[in-house]
Amino acid sequence: MAQSGSPLAKLDGVAPPNYARIERESLCDLLADLGPDQPTLCTGWQTKDLAAHLIVRERRPDAAAGIMLRPLAGHLARVQAAVAARPFDQLVDEVRRPPRWSPLSSIDALDRAANTLEFFIHQEDVRRAQPDWQPRALPRPLSQALWKAIPGLGRRAVRGFPASVLVVAAGYGQVQTGAGQQLWLTGDPGELVMFLSGRQAASRAEVTGPEELAARLREAKLGI
Repeated sequence: MAQSGSPLAKLDGVAPPNYARIERESLCDLLADLGPDQPTLCTGWQTKDLAAHLIVRERRPDAAAGIMLRPLAGHLARVQAAVAARPFDQLVDEVRRPPRWSPLSSIDALDRAANTLEFFIHQEDVRRAQPDWQPRALPRPLSQALWKAIPGLGRRAVRGFPASVLVVAAGYGQVQTGAGQQLWLTGDPGELVMFLSGRQAASRAEVTGPEELAARLREAKLGI
């Protein structure tokens, strides 16, 4: 049973929307509007490459294993490049309509757990690479779902970094992670997610504390 305050908890007897699906749809709409050759925050990737990544992640488990396993990274790169070369409208359609055989997209609870963060981050990777972008006003249930991911994301992000980081989102809570001199990372949950996933330069989250150490955190290679 979902705990009170969880993004899966029912509000007034009604479960919150599935933001994995909502973020997927809005990302696909954005990709369709922009076309295949627009920049993203992912180094070396245009919009067609990001779409290919999402397709391989869901439809090619043999290649997707290369995301985590370095010996398979070459196979992943070859498969992803071949997918990216296909017609862009086909890529967007495949991202929009995930395979029915995948439990990560066909089972609601797994879809929320596996895909909310993925599609939020990648939509922002596209949005924030465009001129004159502005942060979105996120619905509170989406911010709650993103905040739920912060403890694990924070642990992975600052692993090996010589600081103790207190992550604070007003109205959501705070999470302590890491060890060493104290830094404070504050912002809305969406901005914190972008910062801790390695997109510090495109995040509106703020780092305070010893300035040299804070500057190092802003430039560090963080991410999931």
